[in-house]
Amino acid sequence: MHVSVLLPMITVAEALNQIVLPIKLPRAMSVLKLLTNGGVKGFLLRNVGRCVPNSCFSKIRPRSYTATYCLASKNTDIPLKFCRSQSTSAAGAQNATESQEDTLLKWFLLLIPLTTFGLGTWQVQRRRWKLQLISDLQSRVSAKPTPLPVDPLELKAMEYMPVTVRGRFDHSKELYVQPRSMVDPEREAQEAGKLASSAESGANVITPFYCTDLGITILVNRGFVPRRKLNPATRSRGQIEDEIELVGIVRLSETRKPFVPKNDIERNHWHYRDLEAMGRVTGAEPILIDADLKSTVPGGPIGGQTRVTLRNEHMQYIITWRR
Repeated sequence: MHVSVLLPMITVAEALNQIVLPIKLPRAMSVLKLLTNGGVKGFLLRNVGRCVPNSCFSKIRPRSYTATYCLASKNTDIPLKFCRSQSTSAAGAQNATESQEDTLLKWFLLLIPLTTFGLGTWQVQRRRWKLQLISDLQSRVSAKPTPLPVDPLELKAMEYMPVTVRGRFDHSKELYVQPRSMVDPEREAQEAGKLASSAESGANVITPFYCTDLGITILVNRGFVPRRKLNPATRSRGQIEDEIELVGIVRLSETRKPFVPKNDIERNHWHYRDLEAMGRVTGAEPILIDADLKSTVPGGPIGGQTRVTLRNEHMQYIITWRR
């Protein structure tokens, strides 16, 4: 046998004799023969290199093998056993995990178009509902005026419908709903989408109105006045004292929305319509109508402050979700 072949074999025999196990020479040589036939390289790199720090094998970094040879016990009477590495099972588990992650990713990617399609379809239905609601409101506002009923149940079903009343105002008990801007459909259409508005801030003037034909006092939203005209003394010309007949739109109480301040009754600062509270302050019935634009008199509030145009941006949402 050549010397270059004998040297590694002698090194392995010394390692087996000095470090691994005190095995007799014949058994060590048989083990060495077994290792030489198939697993010597892995055995040397995993065992001899670790156990003999100064050997040539300690400087070599072992690779990951699918199978290695290990010692079953330190008992010399128990032969060496073949031990299979955990790398095969670990690789299988890793592949299973990766396959599961790929499946979850595919389901997630599939949900994205399904979700956007569902949202787009929902916005189509919302847009149809909103357009129908706007159409119903416009048809109500443009209906022929009828005399104001007194029955609360009948009034509740007549919101946004025009009614006629006859009587006179009590200007000493005016209420101010503020801040408000004047309803102007043309200006609002031009400024749609803008962050800032050029509309002047002011208030809606709500005045008790004694109905001579019904014998009750109701509330009438006479219309918009700018902030500089909030004091009745600055608009005395528009303070009508005579008995008049006017047309108004029936309105109901509002529920305070989030972030809207509470009504400050003591300071006469109203932020939303609370007909019960307004009625207690003025002594009127909790009935309110918005005077139409034709009721406007020179120097007085500008009527026609009923907003019937609802926010409708569902077409933009449809385009967004169905791109």
